[in-house]
Amino acid sequence: MNPTRPSTAALRIVIVAPDSLLADGTDTRAVTEAERSRSLRIGLLENGYNIVAVLPADVFLPDRLAQIAPDMIIVDAESQARDTLEHVVLATRDARRPIVLFTEDEDTSHVGAAIAAGVTAYVVAGMAPDRVKPVLEVALARFEHEEGLRRELADARTELSERKVIDRAKGLLIKAHGLTEDAAYARLRKTAMDKGLRLADVAQRLIDVSDLLA
Repeated sequence: MNPTRPSTAALRIVIVAPDSLLADGTDTRAVTEAERSRSLRIGLLENGYNIVAVLPADVFLPDRLAQIAPDMIIVDAESQARDTLEHVVLATRDARRPIVLFTEDEDTSHVGAAIAAGVTAYVVAGMAPDRVKPVLEVALARFEHEEGLRRELADARTELSERKVIDRAKGLLIKAHGLTEDAAYARLRKTAMDKGLRLADVAQRLIDVSDLLA
């Protein structure tokens, strides 16, 4: 387990659910959905999870999630799963968090799209309390793995971009001062060290000045 994050049971969880699951329904469908929703929450509490809020999927969701900053989001949805997921994914676009969907809707035609959009785990049917903990542990582990891959890819892209900038700056020095490639690199590196700047930043400044004088 990653020592920098809390244990799974200590996670601060926000549940996002349609209004029909938050109110007392008078029709059979509403009562069934409300009961299923209560079963999920009981399972979370029995496993020691910290439910910090239950929110509807409305236009205020992004602001509420930003204020609460939960460790995980659980989407509790039935027939409105697609619309609810869209709200949650949009709300977490700039601050990614693991998203777990619990539903008994057997129409799984949009599972692939949901996973591609950022849903970490998609659980269909079955709200037994003893299933909750392993599902959330796997979801969290998968999320951390995917985030690690994202960071690695972002770092690789940044490194490639910076390498191109440094190569262009070396080319400018070679052309302007008749330096060898090694000498041009050494000059950039010395300037970066003297000024306490990153090599790529020095290279970019040189390019910016060259563009202004061109």
